Amino acid sequence: MGRDVVPTQALPARRSARFGFTAAPGSTDDGRIRRITQHLPATYAASLFEAEAAGAPEQQLQAVLAEGLQHEYFKDRGRRADGLLVEFTDIDYVELSL
Repeated sequence: MGRDVVPTQALPARRSARFGFTAAPGSTDDGRIRRITQHLPATYAASLFEAEAAGAPEQQLQAVLAEGLQHEYFKDRGRRADGLLVEFTDIDYVELSL
């Protein structure tokens, strides 16, 4: 990532990783490899770039990506699955486009 660029718009992002989630009691989905293309909202993109520029460990960068994907894809921008928590592990690749 470029240290001198902080995005102000959503970034196209492609990911291949193991995604699983836990929701309401009794409602879980075991993790499985998924390939997801979804825009990373500007607020999450900026957080990702700022964390990377500050030298954050990769685990923290993964957490920002997971939270952004959780909000946009799994929770449909806050319109469903309020208590859902997404796990983002076994990352194959992540591609971000400026």
